[in-house]
Amino acid sequence: QVQLVGSGGGSVQPGGSLRLSCAASGSSSSIYVMGWYRQAPGKQRELVAAISSNGNTNYADSVKGRFTISRDNAKNTVWLEMSSLKPEDTAVYYCNYVSPTHNSWGQGTQVTVSS
Repeated sequence: QVQLVGSGGGSVQPGGSLRLSCAASGSSSSIYVMGWYRQAPGKQRELVAAISSNGNTNYADSVKGRFTISRDNAKNTVWLEMSSLKPEDTAVYYCNYVSPTHNSWGQGTQVTVSS
């Protein structure tokens, strides 16, 4: 079982920045994708950004140019740098890890963007 431990999140004013991190433990796979999804009240969970173990990235159109995902393969850790935050970025953000043998989710962290 792969366990994900996330940190970061919180409340920020529009235009501000936050950083999320997620560390995976319990996996020995060298091929995986880690990423962040978010779910706002009354909406479906959606992909925010993902990065593969070979460095390929994928971003939701709504966050391109504002969010940056990065990773440290040796530490099985990913970071999501969020800048120019907007009220519509408010949601619970979930870390996700997918490998040939696992699909795991973190506990979720709240991000609130409000003046």
